[in-house]
Amino acid sequence: MVKEMTETNLRSAYAGESQAHMRYLIYSERAEKNKFPNVARLFQATSFAEKVHAGNHYRIIKSKGEAVTFSGAIFGTTNTSEDLQAGIDGETFEVNEMYPAYIAVANLQGENAAAKSFEWALAAEKAHLVLYEKAKKSVDQGKDASFGPINVCSMCGYTLEGEAPNKCPICNSPKEKFKSF
Repeated sequence: MVKEMTETNLRSAYAGESQAHMRYLIYSERAEKNKFPNVARLFQATSFAEKVHAGNHYRIIKSKGEAVTFSGAIFGTTNTSEDLQAGIDGETFEVNEMYPAYIAVANLQGENAAAKSFEWALAAEKAHLVLYEKAKKSVDQGKDASFGPINVCSMCGYTLEGEAPNKCPICNSPKEKFKSF
C-alpha cells in the first residue's frame, strides 16, 4: 500500500495532468482556428504527454473509493497567446514547486515507483515549458511557431522537438515508443 501522503500527491498529480490533457486539447482547437497550426500541433503533443503522465500516476494509486484531489487549474483564457501563457504558468508551477515537492515526499517515504513517475513527469514538463516559451514569442509577433516534428515518449511523456532518439533519455524506451506530432 502506498503511504498516504504520497498517495494524496499521486491523486492530485493525476487530477492535474488529466485537466491539463483536456485543457491542451481545447487550446489546440483554438490555435488551429486562429491559424496557428504548429502551435496547435504543439498543444496536441503536450496533451498526449499529460495523458501519459496521468496514466503513470493512476497505475500506482492503490486506494479504493472516493478521494478529494487538489490540482491547479487555469481557466478564462480567450486567445492563443493567453493559452500559451497559461501553459507556461502551469508548467512553471509543476517544474519549480509541485513535482520537486512530490518527489521529495515520495523519496522520504521510500515510494520508489511514485518518485519515478513524478521524475518522469518533471523531465517532460521542463521540455514543455521551453517549447511553450518559444511558441509564445512567435504568436506574440503574429506568427505561427516554426517546429519540426514533435515527438513524445508514450511510456514517460518525454517531449522533444526533432527526431525521436534511439532510446528515450528519461526511461530508456526504444524509438518505436515515441509518437510523432
